[in-house]
Amino acid sequence: MRKGDYLWIMALLVWVIILVIPSSREIFIAVTDAHPYTGGFVKFAILATMGDMLGARVLSGYWSTPKGVFYKAVIWGIIGMMVTLVFTLYMGGAAAAQSVGRLPYEGSKFAQAFFGSTIMNLTFGPMMMAFHRFTDMYIDVKHDRKGEKVTLSDLIDKNDWHSLVEFSWLKMCPFFWIPAHTAVFMLPMQYRVIVSAFLSIALGLLLALAKKGIKAEVEVAA
Repeated sequence: MRKGDYLWIMALLVWVIILVIPSSREIFIAVTDAHPYTGGFVKFAILATMGDMLGARVLSGYWSTPKGVFYKAVIWGIIGMMVTLVFTLYMGGAAAAQSVGRLPYEGSKFAQAFFGSTIMNLTFGPMMMAFHRFTDMYIDVKHDRKGEKVTLSDLIDKNDWHSLVEFSWLKMCPFFWIPAHTAVFMLPMQYRVIVSAFLSIALGLLLALAKKGIKAEVEVAA
């Protein structure tokens, strides 16, 4: 293991310790309940960025600072704020639909979590992934083309639509995020955003493994 591996694990353990020790957990929950959007921003900005760095470590074999890491952390923070809002919207919406017979199994916590997760990941999920993909590309292109204007047309042409649609939308949404968020929605409300932020670490690892697999297939074919 490299020095960076130990530093990354220690940073992760800090979060785990905060949530495990009752006194620190109570303070953490109280602060994030009082400031939900700020809490969502901080959780995703830090944990999702750690996921990106872990993914880069898996791909390259060494630790490196991603291009525009500060700006990418801000984008993750914005996504964290969005997640804080939509979790309430979709879970509340699923319960409301169940109460008037638009969805079945009223009173079932699992059914509410499953319906909320499914509808969220078939509507908000793909758009959030596209937003994240294009903002990431914008930051990368601006870093490489310093001083040059970057247009939406440039990003549309540059985007790998096959990976976005075939992998992110058609594989990750139904087979990873729907079951993952169903489990998240079964948790008490105060833990949902932080657990989802931890899941972004798993996402960074999965995306890196997928890219590594595609790279290996290309090299074999060549």
